[in-house]
Amino acid sequence: MRRLAALLPALLLAGEASAISRYQTTSMSCARVQAAVKNDGAAILRYAAPDNPSLQRYDRYVRDRSFCSSTQRADIKSVPAADTRNCPVRKCVRASGGNR
Repeated sequence: MRRLAALLPALLLAGEASAISRYQTTSMSCARVQAAVKNDGAAILRYAAPDNPSLQRYDRYVRDRSFCSSTQRADIKSVPAADTRNCPVRKCVRASGGNR
């Protein structure tokens, strides 16, 4: 019974981690990419590498800083979308110094 009690929190965390949505940005308009991140709070965005289209790039993007850890801030980055090469979205990055 103790083993089950110790294992249960780990299983719950694993379930939450796998629930994040994934989107292929180049098959969506920029507005749809931004709306997906806004609605989900956090999402994995995937796209072909600009310098080598056979490689997939992906990362976690967020609605705002509340989806980042306490040592991170939400910076604006860009991903390619169907209608633009530079669709602005937020990504958690390490906060430098006292700027959070």
